[in-house]
Amino acid sequence: MVAGKRFMTPFLRKILGMNWVLVLVMYGLLIFGVFMIESAAQHLPISGELKSRFGSAGAYYAWMQKNWIVVGSVAYFSAAFIDYRWIKWLGIPFYVVSIGLMVAAMVADNDVHQLNIGGFNFQPVQLGITSGILLLAWLLQDLPKLHRWFAAPFARIAVIGLVVGIPFALAMKMGDMGSALVWIPVSIVALLIGGAPFRYLSFMAFIGAGMLPLLYFVALPLVSERGPERIDVWLRMMQGREVDIMGDGYAPHNVSMAVGKAGWKGVGWKAPAERGSLHAKGFIPRKTAHNDYIFGVIAEELGFRGSLLLITAFALLLIQALFIGFYSRDVSGRLIVCLVVALIFAHVFENVGMCVLIMPITGIPLPLISYSGTFIVICMFLLGLVQSVWIHRNQRLA
Repeated sequence: MVAGKRFMTPFLRKILGMNWVLVLVMYGLLIFGVFMIESAAQHLPISGELKSRFGSAGAYYAWMQKNWIVVGSVAYFSAAFIDYRWIKWLGIPFYVVSIGLMVAAMVADNDVHQLNIGGFNFQPVQLGITSGILLLAWLLQDLPKLHRWFAAPFARIAVIGLVVGIPFALAMKMGDMGSALVWIPVSIVALLIGGAPFRYLSFMAFIGAGMLPLLYFVALPLVSERGPERIDVWLRMMQGREVDIMGDGYAPHNVSMAVGKAGWKGVGWKAPAERGSLHAKGFIPRKTAHNDYIFGVIAEELGFRGSLLLITAFALLLIQALFIGFYSRDVSGRLIVCLVVALIFAHVFENVGMCVLIMPITGIPLPLISYSGTFIVICMFLLGLVQSVWIHRNQRLA
């Protein structure tokens, strides 16, 4: 009994010491996402066997999302209860494997940038972002201990540029502009938290602004065929100029129309075409309505109030994470929290922004809401790391 008590006490202490606001908001978003996936995917075709079992494609994808949430829950609580100081040591092997898988996906050259290993499909780009966060959190804290040269601002900037630059270039080469753009806010936050002086940041900002025309007109067409077209359509729509709404402007026009016409209440969950649902009529691309354009479905069906509640929930999640980062015991924990916040914020801003025409169209999921398989597990794992920073905040450093 005494041995059992000694064994259980630290574990129970971790359970009781969890940040339950973070847990409840995360699972609230996940549950909300399951319901919206069922509605967003209800018009997809489905085989006779699956139809007899689930009744509709929406119910099938909602069931699949529940399975991913179960897997993600294992990843979340495992990451939360293990001290993040040990998990961050996986940064180098995880990063090397992720880069190798990204190269393999680039060679495979399929439209969704996925790999199939043992019948399991996944996007290695998301693994690259996760491993990059772990590697940055480790290097920026522990490299200066090896030699004081690594504490110099130039060395820190070089480390961040190297770690970020490789997966960023591979993602752009694959044509996955959305996943590549996520690295920009992540790298900016890494520079800020990593201690880069303001004069260095200002210099890099001016250089980056000066290189934008070169990147847009020369580099982007070389690595992405559709990227320049999507940006051009977005700029034209922002300026009120004419676009081909039956061609490249089809998705941004119709998705933004669905959001704009919803009003306060929306047309209702799983509303039929008779109630004016553009989603039911097929104007929102059905193949991607349950992942890339799910916010458009949410805004149309639940209206402004539903969209406002969703954005408020994300804001609460991110603010709570920043609160955890404030109480981190070391720079590594602070970096993990802030980089995870930057990643999730970038996904939310881009996914919502492209549905309301403040960002160009990119294939990027809405965290915890979209049907995205491995990305759900990755998001929950990263939030588990944030939880680990909170649980272990009072433990002494070795």
